[in-house]
Amino acid sequence: MNRDEVEVKIWTCFRALAITAAAVVAGSVTLALVPLAYAAPAPEVEYVYDVMVRRHYNFADPTEAVKYGYGICDKVGRGEGYAQVIGDVKNDVFPNDDFAANYLISYAVDLLCPGLIWQLRNSSAYYAPPVPTA
Repeated sequence: MNRDEVEVKIWTCFRALAITAAAVVAGSVTLALVPLAYAAPAPEVEYVYDVMVRRHYNFADPTEAVKYGYGICDKVGRGEGYAQVIGDVKNDVFPNDDFAANYLISYAVDLLCPGLIWQLRNSSAYYAPPVPTA
């Protein structure tokens, strides 16, 4: 191979490298400009999934579960204390232990009425579960 042929091959390699680099940069810019899609289910759908699929509360159907969740929101919105709300939940649904009742309350407020989260947190700040009797 003579010197001219070598130079042609080198420049051909450089051009191929430049074209590849340009394509990578263009592809990166294009991907950066495409907005990411975030999809979340409606709050009622997620709430029903959380209380009827992940945890099995004794609601007859999804509508009843959502109505009960909004009822919890109404109680918190009226300013009922956490002890009263958790007591009501433990009397109304099964499973009815503190963990299950707290789960139901927290998911209802978080998903169905997130504007009341701080009110719920403030009302539960000094809540202590009752001591089990032997």
